[in-house]
Amino acid sequence: MFFVMVGFGIIIPVLPFYAEELGASPFQLGLLMATYSVMQFLFAPMWGRLSDKIGRKPVLLIGIAGLALSFFLLAWASQLWMLFAARIIGGSLSAANMPTVMAYVADITSEEDRGKGMGIIGAAVGLGFIFGPAIGGIFSSGNLALPFILSGISSLFTWFLVLFVLKESLTNKQEAIDKKRPSLIDGLKTPIANLYILQWFVSVSLAGLEATFAYFAYDRAGLGTLELGYIFMIMGLAGAIVQGGLVGRMTKSLGEGKVIQIGVLVSALGFALILLVENFITAAIFLTIFGLGNGLIRPSVSSLLTKTAKSGYGQTTGLLSSFDSLGRIIGPPLGGLLYGWAIFLPYLSGVVLSLFALAIYYVYKKKVYLAL
Repeated sequence: MFFVMVGFGIIIPVLPFYAEELGASPFQLGLLMATYSVMQFLFAPMWGRLSDKIGRKPVLLIGIAGLALSFFLLAWASQLWMLFAARIIGGSLSAANMPTVMAYVADITSEEDRGKGMGIIGAAVGLGFIFGPAIGGIFSSGNLALPFILSGISSLFTWFLVLFVLKESLTNKQEAIDKKRPSLIDGLKTPIANLYILQWFVSVSLAGLEATFAYFAYDRAGLGTLELGYIFMIMGLAGAIVQGGLVGRMTKSLGEGKVIQIGVLVSALGFALILLVENFITAAIFLTIFGLGNGLIRPSVSSLLTKTAKSGYGQTTGLLSSFDSLGRIIGPPLGGLLYGWAIFLPYLSGVVLSLFALAIYYVYKKKVYLAL
Protein backbone atom coordinates (compact mmCIF):
# COMPACT_ATOMS: atom_id res chain seq x y z
CA MET A 1 0.00 0.00 0.00
CA PHE A 2 2.94 2.33 0.59
CA PHE A 3 4.14 1.89 -3.00
CA VAL A 4 0.58 2.11 -4.34
CA MET A 5 0.00 5.40 -2.52
CA VAL A 6 3.39 6.82 -3.54
CA GLY A 7 2.38 6.22 -7.15
CA PHE A 8 -1.03 7.75 -6.53
CA GLY A 9 0.42 10.71 -4.63
CA ILE A 10 2.96 11.56 -7.36
CA ILE A 11 0.20 12.80 -9.67
CA ILE A 12 -1.68 14.90 -7.08
CA PRO A 13 0.25 18.19 -7.54
CA VAL A 14 0.52 17.68 -11.31
CA LEU A 15 -2.94 16.61 -12.51
CA PRO A 16 -4.62 20.06 -12.28
CA PHE A 17 -1.92 21.70 -14.45
CA TYR A 18 -1.84 18.73 -16.82
CA ALA A 19 -5.61 18.90 -17.29
CA GLU A 20 -5.43 22.67 -17.78
CA GLU A 21 -2.91 22.18 -20.60
CA LEU A 22 -5.47 19.95 -22.31
CA GLY A 23 -8.14 22.63 -22.03
CA ALA A 24 -9.94 21.69 -18.80
CA SER A 25 -12.00 24.42 -17.12
CA PRO A 26 -12.12 24.59 -13.29
CA PHE A 27 -15.52 22.85 -13.40
CA GLN A 28 -14.18 20.10 -15.66
CA LEU A 29 -11.19 19.66 -13.35
CA GLY A 30 -13.59 19.19 -10.46
CA LEU A 31 -15.47 16.56 -12.45
CA LEU A 32 -12.18 14.86 -13.33
CA MET A 33 -11.20 14.63 -9.65
CA ALA A 34 -14.67 13.44 -8.62
CA THR A 35 -14.82 10.77 -11.35
CA TYR A 36 -12.18 8.68 -9.62
CA SER A 37 -14.03 8.73 -6.27
CA VAL A 38 -17.34 7.89 -7.97
CA MET A 39 -15.78 4.80 -9.58
CA GLN A 40 -14.30 3.79 -6.21
CA PHE A 41 -17.71 4.19 -4.58
CA LEU A 42 -19.40 2.02 -7.20
CA PHE A 43 -16.84 -0.76 -7.54
CA ALA A 44 -15.18 -1.24 -4.11
CA PRO A 45 -17.95 -3.52 -2.73
CA MET A 46 -17.84 -5.69 -5.86
CA TRP A 47 -14.07 -6.18 -5.66
CA GLY A 48 -14.18 -6.88 -1.95
CA ARG A 49 -16.88 -9.48 -2.45
CA LEU A 50 -14.94 -11.03 -5.35
CA SER A 51 -11.85 -11.33 -3.14
CA ASP A 52 -13.96 -13.43 -0.75
CA LYS A 53 -14.70 -15.78 -3.66
CA ILE A 54 -11.45 -16.13 -5.60
CA GLY A 55 -8.83 -14.97 -3.10
CA ARG A 56 -7.06 -11.75 -2.17
CA LYS A 57 -3.99 -12.06 -4.39
CA PRO A 58 -5.74 -12.25 -7.80
CA VAL A 59 -7.93 -9.26 -6.97
CA LEU A 60 -4.93 -7.23 -5.79
CA LEU A 61 -3.12 -8.04 -9.03
CA ILE A 62 -6.12 -6.78 -11.02
CA GLY A 63 -6.37 -3.60 -8.93
CA ILE A 64 -2.69 -2.69 -9.15
CA ALA A 65 -2.54 -3.51 -12.88
CA GLY A 66 -5.53 -1.22 -13.43
CA LEU A 67 -3.79 1.55 -11.52
CA ALA A 68 -0.62 1.16 -13.61
CA LEU A 69 -2.65 1.18 -16.84
CA SER A 70 -4.47 4.36 -15.84
CA PHE A 71 -1.21 6.17 -15.08
CA PHE A 72 0.29 5.28 -18.47
CA LEU A 73 -2.94 6.32 -20.21
CA LEU A 74 -2.75 9.67 -18.40
CA ALA A 75 0.85 10.12 -19.58
CA TRP A 76 -0.14 9.46 -23.19
CA ALA A 77 -3.32 11.55 -23.15
CA SER A 78 -3.55 14.19 -25.84
CA GLN A 79 -7.21 15.19 -25.36
CA LEU A 80 -9.35 15.90 -22.31
CA TRP A 81 -11.67 12.93 -22.85
CA MET A 82 -8.64 10.64 -22.59
CA LEU A 83 -7.98 11.95 -19.07
CA PHE A 84 -11.56 11.11 -18.10
CA ALA A 85 -11.25 7.64 -19.65
CA ALA A 86 -8.02 7.01 -17.73
CA ARG A 87 -9.58 8.15 -14.44
CA ILE A 88 -12.65 5.96 -15.01
CA ILE A 89 -10.47 2.91 -15.72
CA GLY A 90 -8.16 3.67 -12.81
CA GLY A 91 -10.96 4.33 -10.34
CA SER A 92 -13.01 1.27 -11.22
CA LEU A 93 -10.06 -1.18 -11.16
CA SER A 94 -7.97 0.30 -8.35
CA ALA A 95 -11.08 0.24 -6.14
CA ALA A 96 -9.97 -3.35 -5.54
CA ASN A 97 -6.82 -2.37 -3.64
CA MET A 98 -7.85 -0.92 -0.28
CA PRO A 99 -10.71 -3.30 0.62
CA THR A 100 -8.66 -6.33 -0.44
CA VAL A 101 -5.63 -5.23 1.57
CA MET A 102 -7.78 -4.65 4.66
CA ALA A 103 -9.42 -8.05 4.16
CA TYR A 104 -5.94 -9.58 3.82
CA VAL A 105 -4.93 -8.02 7.16
CA ALA A 106 -8.10 -9.39 8.75
CA ASP A 107 -7.25 -12.86 7.37
CA ILE A 108 -3.76 -13.00 8.87
CA THR A 109 -4.22 -11.22 12.22
CA SER A 110 -5.81 -12.40 15.43
CA GLU A 111 -8.66 -10.32 16.83
CA GLU A 112 -6.29 -9.04 19.50
CA ASP A 113 -3.84 -7.68 16.92
CA ARG A 114 -6.43 -6.60 14.32
CA GLY A 115 -6.27 -2.91 15.29
CA LYS A 116 -2.47 -2.95 15.05
CA GLY A 117 -2.62 -4.49 11.57
CA MET A 118 -5.17 -1.95 10.31
CA GLY A 119 -3.11 0.84 11.85
CA ILE A 120 0.03 -0.25 9.99
CA ILE A 121 -1.91 -0.15 6.70
CA GLY A 122 -3.13 3.35 7.57
CA ALA A 123 0.44 4.43 8.34
CA ALA A 124 1.67 3.05 5.01
CA VAL A 125 -1.06 4.94 3.16
CA GLY A 126 -0.23 8.15 5.04
CA LEU A 127 3.49 7.92 4.36
CA GLY A 128 2.80 7.22 0.68
CA PHE A 129 0.77 10.43 0.49
CA ILE A 130 3.69 12.34 2.05
CA PHE A 131 6.43 11.06 -0.28
CA GLY A 132 4.31 10.83 -3.46
CA PRO A 133 3.39 14.52 -3.91
CA ALA A 134 6.96 15.56 -3.06
CA ILE A 135 8.33 13.29 -5.80
CA GLY A 136 5.67 14.52 -8.24
CA GLY A 137 6.52 18.14 -7.56
CA ILE A 138 10.25 17.55 -8.11
CA PHE A 139 9.91 15.66 -11.40
CA SER A 140 7.15 17.81 -12.92
CA SER A 141 9.30 20.88 -13.57
CA GLY A 142 10.59 19.75 -16.96
CA ASN A 143 7.79 17.54 -18.27
CA LEU A 144 4.28 17.26 -16.83
CA ALA A 145 3.85 13.75 -18.27
CA LEU A 146 6.91 12.37 -16.43
CA PRO A 147 5.22 12.03 -13.00
CA PHE A 148 2.50 9.84 -14.56
CA ILE A 149 5.16 7.57 -16.09
CA LEU A 150 6.90 7.35 -12.71
CA SER A 151 3.57 6.46 -11.08
CA GLY A 152 3.01 3.74 -13.64
CA ILE A 153 6.49 2.31 -13.03
CA SER A 154 5.89 2.40 -9.25
CA SER A 155 2.64 0.50 -9.73
CA LEU A 156 4.30 -2.09 -11.98
CA PHE A 157 7.01 -2.61 -9.36
CA THR A 158 4.27 -3.16 -6.77
CA TRP A 159 2.48 -5.60 -9.09
CA PHE A 160 5.61 -7.77 -9.33
CA LEU A 161 6.04 -7.62 -5.55
CA VAL A 162 2.50 -8.94 -5.12
CA LEU A 163 3.00 -11.59 -7.80
CA PHE A 164 6.26 -13.03 -6.48
CA VAL A 165 6.34 -12.18 -2.76
CA LEU A 166 2.80 -12.02 -1.40
CA LYS A 167 1.18 -15.29 -0.35
CA GLU A 168 -2.55 -15.92 -0.61
CA SER A 169 -4.22 -15.36 2.76
CA LEU A 170 -7.65 -16.84 2.12
CA THR A 171 -7.70 -20.48 3.21
CA ASN A 172 -10.05 -23.16 1.90
CA LYS A 173 -11.81 -23.16 5.26
CA GLN A 174 -12.44 -19.42 5.04
CA GLU A 175 -13.70 -19.76 1.47
CA ALA A 176 -16.22 -22.38 2.58
CA ILE A 177 -17.45 -20.09 5.35
CA ASP A 178 -17.63 -17.05 3.08
CA LYS A 179 -19.89 -18.87 0.61
CA LYS A 180 -22.61 -18.75 3.28
CA ARG A 181 -22.36 -14.99 3.80
CA PRO A 182 -25.48 -12.81 3.57
CA SER A 183 -26.04 -10.36 0.75
CA LEU A 184 -24.89 -6.74 0.76
CA ILE A 185 -28.42 -5.58 1.60
CA ASP A 186 -28.62 -8.02 4.49
CA GLY A 187 -25.31 -6.71 5.78
CA LEU A 188 -26.60 -3.14 5.78
CA LYS A 189 -29.58 -4.20 7.92
CA THR A 190 -27.30 -5.28 10.78
CA PRO A 191 -26.00 -2.99 13.57
CA ILE A 192 -22.61 -2.63 11.81
CA ALA A 193 -24.30 -0.43 9.19
CA ASN A 194 -23.91 2.36 11.76
CA LEU A 195 -20.13 2.01 11.53
CA TYR A 196 -20.31 2.59 7.76
CA ILE A 197 -22.38 5.73 8.34
CA LEU A 198 -19.93 6.87 11.04
CA GLN A 199 -17.04 6.54 8.56
CA TRP A 200 -19.07 8.45 5.97
CA PHE A 201 -19.50 11.43 8.34
CA VAL A 202 -15.78 11.36 9.13
CA SER A 203 -14.89 11.25 5.42
CA VAL A 204 -17.24 14.11 4.51
CA SER A 205 -15.73 16.37 7.18
CA LEU A 206 -12.14 15.42 6.29
CA ALA A 207 -12.68 15.98 2.56
CA GLY A 208 -14.30 19.34 3.26
CA LEU A 209 -11.25 20.39 5.27
CA GLU A 210 -8.82 19.22 2.57
CA ALA A 211 -10.73 21.15 -0.09
CA THR A 212 -10.83 24.48 1.77
CA PHE A 213 -7.92 24.66 4.22
CA ALA A 214 -5.52 26.20 1.68
CA TYR A 215 -7.91 29.13 1.19
CA PHE A 216 -8.58 29.42 4.92
CA ALA A 217 -4.86 29.39 5.82
CA TYR A 218 -4.16 32.11 3.25
CA ASP A 219 -7.08 34.28 4.34
CA ARG A 220 -6.39 33.96 8.07
CA ALA A 221 -2.59 33.73 8.21
CA GLY A 222 -1.26 34.56 4.73
CA LEU A 223 0.22 31.08 4.31
CA GLY A 224 1.30 30.00 0.82
CA THR A 225 1.78 26.65 -0.88
CA LEU A 226 5.24 26.02 0.62
CA GLU A 227 4.01 26.51 4.19
CA LEU A 228 0.94 24.38 3.47
CA GLY A 229 3.17 21.60 2.15
CA TYR A 230 5.12 21.59 5.40
CA ILE A 231 1.94 21.66 7.47
CA PHE A 232 0.37 18.70 5.69
CA MET A 233 3.68 16.83 5.87
CA ILE A 234 3.82 17.34 9.66
CA MET A 235 0.18 16.29 9.97
CA GLY A 236 0.79 13.22 7.80
CA LEU A 237 3.86 12.12 9.76
CA ALA A 238 2.04 12.51 13.07
CA GLY A 239 -0.90 10.49 11.74
CA ALA A 240 1.42 7.77 10.43
CA ILE A 241 3.18 7.50 13.80
CA VAL A 242 -0.16 7.20 15.58
CA GLN A 243 -1.50 4.59 13.15
CA GLY A 244 1.73 2.62 12.93
CA GLY A 245 2.36 2.35 16.66
CA LEU A 246 -0.26 3.83 18.94
CA VAL A 247 -3.48 2.43 17.47
CA GLY A 248 -2.47 -1.17 18.08
CA ARG A 249 -1.60 -0.56 21.72
CA MET A 250 -4.73 1.50 22.35
CA THR A 251 -7.15 -0.97 20.76
CA LYS A 252 -5.52 -3.83 22.66
CA SER A 253 -5.84 -2.08 26.03
CA LEU A 254 -9.02 -0.02 25.56
CA GLY A 255 -10.87 -1.77 22.73
CA GLU A 256 -11.81 -0.36 19.33
CA GLY A 257 -14.97 1.32 20.59
CA LYS A 258 -13.20 3.59 23.07
CA VAL A 259 -10.47 4.40 20.55
CA ILE A 260 -13.11 5.43 17.99
CA GLN A 261 -14.73 7.71 20.57
CA ILE A 262 -11.36 9.27 21.50
CA GLY A 263 -10.51 9.76 17.83
CA VAL A 264 -13.81 11.47 17.05
CA LEU A 265 -13.54 13.78 20.08
CA VAL A 266 -9.93 14.76 19.29
CA SER A 267 -10.94 15.39 15.65
CA ALA A 268 -13.78 17.64 16.82
CA LEU A 269 -11.32 19.51 19.05
CA GLY A 270 -8.97 19.90 16.08
CA PHE A 271 -11.76 21.34 13.92
CA ALA A 272 -12.62 23.85 16.66
CA LEU A 273 -8.97 24.86 17.16
CA ILE A 274 -8.50 25.43 13.41
CA LEU A 275 -10.89 28.38 13.78
CA LEU A 276 -8.21 30.02 15.97
CA VAL A 277 -5.38 29.76 13.41
CA GLU A 278 -3.25 32.93 13.34
CA ASN A 279 0.13 31.88 11.91
CA PHE A 280 2.21 28.95 10.64
CA ILE A 281 2.86 27.49 14.11
CA THR A 282 -0.78 27.51 15.23
CA ALA A 283 -1.87 26.10 11.88
CA ALA A 284 0.67 23.25 12.14
CA ILE A 285 -0.24 22.45 15.76
CA PHE A 286 -4.01 22.60 15.35
CA LEU A 287 -4.08 20.64 12.08
CA THR A 288 -1.81 18.01 13.63
CA ILE A 289 -4.19 17.65 16.58
CA PHE A 290 -6.98 17.04 14.08
CA GLY A 291 -4.78 14.57 12.17
CA LEU A 292 -3.97 12.62 15.33
CA GLY A 293 -7.66 12.17 16.12
CA ASN A 294 -8.57 11.31 12.55
CA GLY A 295 -5.74 8.77 12.41
CA LEU A 296 -7.29 6.80 15.26
CA ILE A 297 -10.69 6.38 13.62
CA ARG A 298 -10.30 4.47 10.33
CA PRO A 299 -8.08 1.61 11.61
CA SER A 300 -10.31 1.15 14.66
CA VAL A 301 -13.48 1.14 12.55
CA SER A 302 -11.90 -1.37 10.13
CA SER A 303 -10.82 -3.60 12.99
CA LEU A 304 -14.21 -3.49 14.71
CA LEU A 305 -16.06 -4.18 11.47
CA THR A 306 -14.02 -7.28 10.64
CA LYS A 307 -14.45 -8.56 14.18
CA THR A 308 -18.23 -8.17 14.27
CA ALA A 309 -19.26 -8.66 10.62
CA LYS A 310 -21.23 -11.78 9.75
CA SER A 311 -20.09 -11.71 6.12
CA GLY A 312 -16.76 -12.14 4.34
CA TYR A 313 -14.00 -9.70 5.21
CA GLY A 314 -13.74 -8.54 1.60
CA GLN A 315 -17.42 -7.66 1.39
CA THR A 316 -17.20 -5.81 4.70
CA THR A 317 -14.10 -3.78 3.85
CA GLY A 318 -15.41 -3.13 0.34
CA LEU A 319 -18.50 -1.48 1.77
CA LEU A 320 -16.34 0.56 4.14
CA SER A 321 -14.22 1.81 1.22
CA SER A 322 -17.38 2.62 -0.70
CA PHE A 323 -18.77 4.78 2.12
CA ASP A 324 -15.36 6.43 2.47
CA SER A 325 -15.38 7.29 -1.25
CA LEU A 326 -18.93 8.61 -1.02
CA GLY A 327 -17.74 11.01 1.68
CA ARG A 328 -14.92 12.16 -0.58
CA ILE A 329 -17.42 12.83 -3.38
CA ILE A 330 -19.75 14.93 -1.23
CA GLY A 331 -17.20 16.59 1.09
CA PRO A 332 -15.30 18.91 -1.31
CA PRO A 333 -18.30 20.61 -2.96
CA LEU A 334 -20.07 20.86 0.42
CA GLY A 335 -16.97 22.37 2.01
CA GLY A 336 -16.59 24.81 -0.88
CA LEU A 337 -20.24 25.85 -0.65
CA LEU A 338 -19.98 26.44 3.11
CA TYR A 339 -16.72 28.35 2.71
CA GLY A 340 -18.41 30.61 0.18
CA TRP A 341 -21.03 31.51 2.77
CA ALA A 342 -18.55 32.06 5.61
CA ILE A 343 -14.93 30.91 5.88
CA PHE A 344 -15.42 29.34 9.31
CA LEU A 345 -18.39 27.16 8.32
CA PRO A 346 -16.50 24.09 6.96
CA TYR A 347 -14.70 23.70 10.30
CA LEU A 348 -17.72 24.47 12.44
CA SER A 349 -19.62 21.86 10.40
CA GLY A 350 -16.68 19.51 11.03
CA VAL A 351 -17.31 19.81 14.75
CA VAL A 352 -21.02 19.13 14.21
CA LEU A 353 -20.37 16.14 11.91
CA SER A 354 -17.91 14.72 14.44
CA LEU A 355 -20.57 14.93 17.15
CA PHE A 356 -23.03 13.22 14.79
CA ALA A 357 -20.45 10.48 14.26
CA LEU A 358 -20.11 10.08 18.03
CA ALA A 359 -23.89 9.82 18.38
CA ILE A 360 -23.98 7.19 15.62
CA TYR A 361 -21.39 5.13 17.51
CA TYR A 362 -23.61 5.18 20.61
CA VAL A 363 -26.55 4.02 18.48
CA TYR A 364 -24.38 1.17 17.19
CA LYS A 365 -23.33 0.25 20.73
CA LYS A 366 -26.95 0.23 21.91
CA LYS A 367 -28.06 -1.96 18.98
CA VAL A 368 -25.26 -4.44 19.63
CA TYR A 369 -26.19 -4.56 23.33
CA LEU A 370 -29.86 -5.17 22.50
CA ALA A 371 -28.90 -7.87 19.98
CA LEU A 372 -27.05 -9.71 22.75
